[in-house]
Amino acid sequence: MEIWFYHLQRQSIEKALPALLEKTLQRGLRAVVQLRSEERLTALDDWLWTYSDSSFLPHGRERDGDFELQPIYLTLGLENPNGAQIRFFIEGCDLTAAFTIPGSAPYERAILMFDGNQDDELQAARAQWKALKNYGFPLTYWQQNEAGRWEKKA
Repeated sequence: MEIWFYHLQRQSIEKALPALLEKTLQRGLRAVVQLRSEERLTALDDWLWTYSDSSFLPHGRERDGDFELQPIYLTLGLENPNGAQIRFFIEGCDLTAAFTIPGSAPYERAILMFDGNQDDELQAARAQWKALKNYGFPLTYWQQNEAGRWEKKA
């Protein structure tokens, strides 16, 4: 399993996440997106239907049922009911807990997206990087350049 850290500096999560989810679906993969609060989960749920005039991202959450049919599943917990290969952790979610429990890590890739302009998210990401590195996970760090494109930094 690979763990990628995406350091947002030029775009908000609402701008960056849909593009990464689109790429995930284009590759024929499924995703789980983990958030920290019901309020943000509801906001993201609404946003993914309307973020673009020309498309939407098909997704669901617990209240929608038929989890196995959802290409993208939104959650506050650690479950993977749609058999996702990629898991996104956003807004300060703790991915360390999800992957340091024996028998965990059923994903090809985990992606932690954090807002570098929010000190609490930045500090949490740094702490998670250090902890996961100590556990021996392969880590990659991506940062936005001036044009808003992703560049691999570590």
